[in-house]
This record gives sequence, structure tokens and C-alpha cells, in this order.
Amino acid sequence: MGRRLVRPAGADEEILYGRNAVIEALRAGRRVRRLIVSADGSQYSHTREAMKLAAGLGIVAEEVDRADLDAIATDHQGLVAVVAPFQYKSWGDLLEHLRTSAGVPAVLLVDTLQDPQNLGTLLRTAEAVGVDAVVLPKRRSVHVTPAVVRASAGAVEHMSVARVPNLSRAVEDLKGIGLWVAGIDMEGDRLHWEVDMSGPIALVLGGEDRGIGPLLKERCDFLVRLPMRGRVNSLNAATAGSVVLYEMLRQRMG
Repeated sequence: MGRRLVRPAGADEEILYGRNAVIEALRAGRRVRRLIVSADGSQYSHTREAMKLAAGLGIVAEEVDRADLDAIATDHQGLVAVVAPFQYKSWGDLLEHLRTSAGVPAVLLVDTLQDPQNLGTLLRTAEAVGVDAVVLPKRRSVHVTPAVVRASAGAVEHMSVARVPNLSRAVEDLKGIGLWVAGIDMEGDRLHWEVDMSGPIALVLGGEDRGIGPLLKERCDFLVRLPMRGRVNSLNAATAGSVVLYEMLRQRMG
């Protein structure tokens, strides 16, 4: 019999659940305050790994009955973490980091995306290909919620994410430190592999319904499209963004 959870998450805390989301949050070590595990979880390697990571952070796992975890979250895979809210990077600090970085910066700007699954997928891909930062608008966009963390398989815990009042101004700031800006648009005048993304680059992706806003589109140096040979005329936003991100990686590896 496990120990029953008696202390709920606080008003300034969030609940993460599921194997990847919890373990990556523990690996990042930035915001986990408590780890809650199923009392029968020691038979599973991912539970043992989570408990070991938590111990390294000075956190003693709380063991509870599986039914108590079920009451907190569905599909928890025996792991729940109580965490501080996601910490966004200051735009000024991020811009300075990109300006002084010894590497070749790559940034993804996402305009008015609404679906947590789409944002999570993009964050997972962005982390996988080595994007330095993801930039979101403060309004009219999904932000980094527990659902987004789970959809990203925890990858966002290792990402720098900033929120800005105006993406068009952010694009101008990025141009000012030497980045080229390519918008992903179904009416783009170049195919995505025709733009050199081996140098400093910022990619702009629009929302699910309206794409990139007109003013933001005007700020882009290039507009690129994906070739389409089937009967549908567009791809899911996260899919389109992921394809272009991997083309960027291909060019950089080449």
C-alpha cells in the first residue's frame, strides 16, 4: 500500500505527468519541486531513473497508490512531478546571447499557433535539430503549458523560449544582429531547399488557419514553400515546420 498524497500542488505550481515529460524536467533540473510515483513503480526502469534523478536534486520521491495518481492525471505512466511554472527567457538576454555566441545561431519564430500538440511537436523537432531558441507572441498563441511539455516529450525543458509583444519587431532585432529571415508559406517563391540555411537563420512559421500575418510576412527576407504533388494543398503547421527544420540541419551537416 502506498502513501496517500495529502498535499496538493500550490497555486504557483503546475503538474507534469508521463515518463518523458517528468524525466526530462528532472534532467534539466530547472523547476521540479516534488516527484510523486506509484508505489508499485520500482519494477519499472523509468520510475527508478526518475527517482535517481530526483535524489540528485535533493528531492525524495513521494510514493502513493496508483489510484491516487489516477486522480491527479490520466495516462501518467506512474510518474507525476509538481513543478514551478515554465520560465521564459528575457528577449534582451536571449538576443545578446545570440549576438555573442560562437556558434551559428538558428531561431524559430511561431506566429499565433493555437494547438498544444502542434507547438509540442515543433519544440521537440527544434530541440532535436539544435535550434537555439523559439520565440512566441505573448498574445493569441498557445504557450508552454503542461500539455505542450508532454507533447514535446519533455524536449522543451532543454529549450530557450521567449515571449515577445511583437514578432515583427523581434524579426527586425534578429536582422540587426546578422540573421536572415525565411518565412514558411504555401505561396513562397522558393522551395525550402533553395534558401541557404547554413548561416545565421530565423525561420518564421504561421498559425494553423491564417499562416504568417501580412506585416510579419513583409519583414521576411525570403518566403519558402514545400513542394506538393498530392491532392491536398497544404501540410499541418507542425509537419511543415519540421520538414524545413530538418532541411536546415541537412545543410549544416553537409
